[in-house]
Amino acid sequence: MTMTIQEIDRHKATVRERVWSDLRKVAVPDSRFHFDFGEFIADFEGGEAAVDRLIAHHFYQDAQFIFITPDNCLDRLRLRALQDGKTVLMTTYSIKRGFWLLDPSKIDPSMYLYASTLDGMERVGEPLRLADIAMLPQIDFMVTGTGAINTEGVRFGKGHGFFDAEWGMLYRLGRITKDTPAAAVVHDCQLLTETLTPDVYDTVMDAIFTPTRTIPVIGPHKPTCGIVWDRLDPHMFDTIPPLQELKAMGL
Repeated sequence: MTMTIQEIDRHKATVRERVWSDLRKVAVPDSRFHFDFGEFIADFEGGEAAVDRLIAHHFYQDAQFIFITPDNCLDRLRLRALQDGKTVLMTTYSIKRGFWLLDPSKIDPSMYLYASTLDGMERVGEPLRLADIAMLPQIDFMVTGTGAINTEGVRFGKGHGFFDAEWGMLYRLGRITKDTPAAAVVHDCQLLTETLTPDVYDTVMDAIFTPTRTIPVIGPHKPTCGIVWDRLDPHMFDTIPPLQELKAMGL
């Protein structure tokens, strides 16, 4: 039976609440949001091991240009990518100040650690408009944290839809395709075996990395709808300049 939008939203909220109860036991609190997982994607015990698994994977090894979300659990990945000479595209928190480029060839290596943080990224990196991103090479790999995910790669984030918006914008710009690999870094307690119901714009992961497991996903669904404007939260449009730019571009 097909679920309504309201039923899907309730389904996601129920899953998040259950997972976040377990995540609280292993999460690293955020300096601003403490344990409010509706406001940030937490780092967690074993986060180093999960990132090590991702770094050893061919998705990372074969990539030169990587999009990495501004999640707490991915600070160390952004640092490692710079150290490995890979170019990193990321967004600010909530995408409110748009996209930023971290080019290791233009950053002093002594500043890589600072550049990999949210505060440092805006002082060391280069801000980009969507028109600038459209001129860049295609992105080789997309990496995100998430709130909950199942072994089929269906992920639910914080509930705001930021990664789905990032995917939609980059897809419309032609910087990614449905074949661009995407991966999630999570704690084992965030990994579920139950069926999760994705929405039309939800991005399903190609691989999942936890502190103890690497889970490949066969034939994951990738959205090709771009931004579903009539479903977009008006607050997101009002507070995310890249969405306004995309709309003005007619995409």
